[in-house]
Amino acid sequence: MFVDQVKVYVKGGDGGNGMVAFRREKYVPNGGPAGGDGGKGANVVFEVNEGLRTLMDFRYQRHFKAPRGEHGMSKNQHGKNAKDMIVKVPPGTVVTDADSGEVIADLTEHGQRAVIARGGRGGRGNTRFATPSNPAPELSEHGEPGQERDVVLELKLLADVGLVGFPSVGKSTLLSVVSSARPKIAEYHFTTIVPNLGMVETEDGRSFVMADLPGLIEGAHSGVGLGHQFLRHIERTRVIVHVIDMAAVEGRDPYEDYLTINKELKEYNLRLTERPQIIVANKMDMPDAEENLKKFKEQLEEDYPIFPISALTRQGLRDLLFAVADKVEETPEFPLAHEEEDTGVHRVLYKHEAEQTEFVITRDPAGVFVVSGDAIEKLFKMTDFSRDESVRRFARQLRGMGVDDALREKGAKDGDTVKLLDYEFEFID
Repeated sequence: MFVDQVKVYVKGGDGGNGMVAFRREKYVPNGGPAGGDGGKGANVVFEVNEGLRTLMDFRYQRHFKAPRGEHGMSKNQHGKNAKDMIVKVPPGTVVTDADSGEVIADLTEHGQRAVIARGGRGGRGNTRFATPSNPAPELSEHGEPGQERDVVLELKLLADVGLVGFPSVGKSTLLSVVSSARPKIAEYHFTTIVPNLGMVETEDGRSFVMADLPGLIEGAHSGVGLGHQFLRHIERTRVIVHVIDMAAVEGRDPYEDYLTINKELKEYNLRLTERPQIIVANKMDMPDAEENLKKFKEQLEEDYPIFPISALTRQGLRDLLFAVADKVEETPEFPLAHEEEDTGVHRVLYKHEAEQTEFVITRDPAGVFVVSGDAIEKLFKMTDFSRDESVRRFARQLRGMGVDDALREKGAKDGDTVKLLDYEFEFID
């Protein structure tokens, strides 16, 4: 089975908590603070592995949670940073943010890596909070929460050559005789439900990857049949090999077939028509094929090379493969549409940062004031509420952010309940 689109949840590791500790050594008076910092949480990193061909593994595991950093320890010992979580993906995987639709990474080459969810930094130990006015603080931070998000993985096949044409024109048969690929072939339409890949080697030692793509029917660009799935895979191919049933076994006109398929490619994405095309007149061993080919050549306006072959008897295959290999060598790789817009990974990450809201105040049906927002929730998660000094620091930070004033503006009075995440506080004016 071929899986080419899947949604997964990723979460970077939380940072380790900072420690509150003091030096307690014999003969060392006023030992002072000695709490270490927490370690950094692990990133979730996607890495390309050229041995993978589909996103099948993600069918069974859709949650990737990276380990957290080690907590800080006494004697100023810092916690260990967590080791990044490496997730293997096939070449041609495009990762987009499920909520914003932004492209996070486009992974094409073996070994290429991209950080999909960043780990949180470690919390600071009490040594970090020592000041001349407070030389022995009982104050530390919890680790920063790791980034979490839903992402969509989409696989675009990295084939050099794409075979296009109506169902049952002989694409799978052609692929099976020129490469070691063994697609399932049967006598009915839409036999190729998934793209088949084959490595083709010519007699003079050149090689390229050929993909037999799912059959195309009129209206594919608007999603009819397997349209969209099919056209997504052809986006990256360098050379299009257009297979036409010249014997008209199905009763269709070969030239009409040719026009229909090209119209579909144009409708879906204009840039597909920029690819060089090679026309393959298949089933030349059948009656009427020669006559149809002659008629086809008269009708053809474009100057595309035509190769009469029979995939069944292997006639004409040698010349075809040489021509395809030549075309692949002289055709540069085509960038995808979104690559032209320069959607750099960093730009996307900064954009997510910029969208963070400090805080928002709303009221629930019971009249409770609800405070929410990325910055304030992060601050809350990094506060150790078991220590009074940490609580006082949190209150000062809220005041500095303007939360107290905003609550007063909304009408909060002394003793009113204020809710933050799952916790409730009392508003004291």
